[in-house]
Amino acid sequence: MAKKRGVGIACTFYGIGYGNGFPDVSTALVEIHDDGSVTVRTGAADCGQGSSTVLAQIAAQEIGVPVEKVTVVSADTDATPDAGTTAATRQTYVSGNAVRLASRKAADKLLEFVARELGVNTIMGLKASDGYITVLGYPQKRVSIAEAASRARLQGVRLVGEGTFTAHTTKLDENGQGVPYWPYAFGVQIAEVEVDTETGEVKVLKVIAAHDVGRAINKAGVIGQICGGVAMGVGLALMEEVVLQQGNILNPSFSTYLIPTSLDVPEIEPIIIEDPEPTGPYGAKGVGEPATLPTAPAILNAIYNATGARLTEFPATPERVLKALKAANPALKEDSN
Repeated sequence: MAKKRGVGIACTFYGIGYGNGFPDVSTALVEIHDDGSVTVRTGAADCGQGSSTVLAQIAAQEIGVPVEKVTVVSADTDATPDAGTTAATRQTYVSGNAVRLASRKAADKLLEFVARELGVNTIMGLKASDGYITVLGYPQKRVSIAEAASRARLQGVRLVGEGTFTAHTTKLDENGQGVPYWPYAFGVQIAEVEVDTETGEVKVLKVIAAHDVGRAINKAGVIGQICGGVAMGVGLALMEEVVLQQGNILNPSFSTYLIPTSLDVPEIEPIIIEDPEPTGPYGAKGVGEPATLPTAPAILNAIYNATGARLTEFPATPERVLKALKAANPALKEDSN
């Protein structure tokens, strides 16, 4: 049995959001309650990527409360404003900005109330963190956010903020110039594979995945996104294929449409690159689809590096690998005759 190893690399850039000037908008509502807890209302659907956690972290940071005090109500068309689709790696950037704006407005209303109560000229003289509002330079002069919110409520001040954010894109002109996406995500992945030249079987041994996420608001979530993206990229590279015949899908179930299991996922080394995006919430962008895009090209490049066989079609099934090996090495054709 002849096995060969190779290494391949692939790079990607990805435009976050809808693109080409199509309005990419999200709106959020944030309310600070009498007990110091916070409710975030957003249409952003969390389908497993962790957007609700990220939005809670943003609200907590902006208002100055522990994240445990924040409840996110999401994707309820009867109670939440529109935040657009959970697609195009956009929710952290677009809805994150909307939640930050809404949280800031709610927080400023509370700070303005506290400034009057404590005799401070401007809210710039106050700092909110760890559940308390403190007068700068006088750490002993402080009030809990819960107490301040309760007092404000009794005086008829409702601590609600609404924020709307629109991504900064423009349509392309007749010369193809413009800003079709904003911002862009960047990534590079390196794959190591082992190819059995007798059977055509490819085993992915390791993938190193480096991605610029602007700023990782939730590092555990970013790592999960990168690892999940690589796993899906392995499926694209080696096994996932919709088989059609006269418009009919011949493999409509998971018994015939193969996807990676835990035994197929290689060792993954995620590397988080943080180059803050000035227009993002705390510098964040996103890392959804970008984590999948470079994996399959890197694997095909690794197969080429190992064997000299260039594949130009997904997935790289054993049959296709053997065909490419024979095309790259005419001697193999003669041996098979």
